[in-house]
Amino acid sequence: MAGFKFPELEQLERIIERFGDKARVQVIEQIRYKDREFPIHCITLGSTLPDVPVLAFFGGVHGLEKIGSQVILSYMETITQLLDWDKEFLTRLEKSRLVFVPLVNPVGIYHGTRSNGNGVDLMRNSPIEGVGTTRIYSGQRFTPHFPWYRGDVLNMEKEALALCRVVVQQLFSSPLSIALDLHSGFGIKDRLWFPYASRQTPFSFIAETLALKELFDRCYRHHIYKIEPMCQEYVISGDLWDYLFDDFIQRFSSDRLFLPLTLEMGSWLWLRKNPTHLFSRHGLFHPLSPHRQQRVFRRHFLLFDFLHRSLLYPEKWASLEHQQKVNYTKKAQEFWYE
Repeated sequence: MAGFKFPELEQLERIIERFGDKARVQVIEQIRYKDREFPIHCITLGSTLPDVPVLAFFGGVHGLEKIGSQVILSYMETITQLLDWDKEFLTRLEKSRLVFVPLVNPVGIYHGTRSNGNGVDLMRNSPIEGVGTTRIYSGQRFTPHFPWYRGDVLNMEKEALALCRVVVQQLFSSPLSIALDLHSGFGIKDRLWFPYASRQTPFSFIAETLALKELFDRCYRHHIYKIEPMCQEYVISGDLWDYLFDDFIQRFSSDRLFLPLTLEMGSWLWLRKNPTHLFSRHGLFHPLSPHRQQRVFRRHFLLFDFLHRSLLYPEKWASLEHQQKVNYTKKAQEFWYE
């Protein structure tokens, strides 16, 4: 079967070429669709030691929300330039690892569909069952011809399994890791979501998450993000990050910390500024105006840089003493859940 190119894949291949031997590149899966093959790439920068902190970026899980992939690719473009001169950034990479899977659902990105080539919504494809989910957008098993189809959750899709393999191999091995999954299509405000999406239950690291939020708030008082558990907005079944987080908790004791975050870019703001977006298939999920695309590309780099530095200097948020953790847990429960 022949390989197939589309703009985001071509951009990624150019970036990989510019990285040269400074990056480790692996095709973690080949997705066959009709008479074509679509690769899923994983690009890794920095230390190969298993005990360094890891920051991983994932985009394009929902192919229609391609702005997530494009933001990651733009950040990777920036990094290709930083590697040529920024000694401080090079020093960071000696002590940490960056992982990029910018095109998780290449068939969906190519076709401009939420689902993959089998009609499956990858973010509804794990065996995790939502608690109290009654709405169809929480995940449905009736037909792949309607959105939010979960597929066979006991035989997950290749794309979902590829994402899970990267997380298990690259992040679970680290004592401290953050995954950032980029999406769009909800709300007028950019959100940073953390587990759980499947139930309105505090997850194991709400103390550290609140400490990280407060650190971010102190450093960047006017940042643009609403930071909250995803279940505050809606509850779904099959969430891959809930599935991976529960797997992590079962495997490891409290001496490791894995924080999966979802960046949900507030695309309703683009619609409010330009209602003609409603007449485009991508309009609700992707900024159509070039100047707005450029603004979205650059507005999140501060967050990316903060997360990277917070992993290198975790004392203020990820290394809480017992009483600090107790206090932050109580405060987080009152702030987010009561």
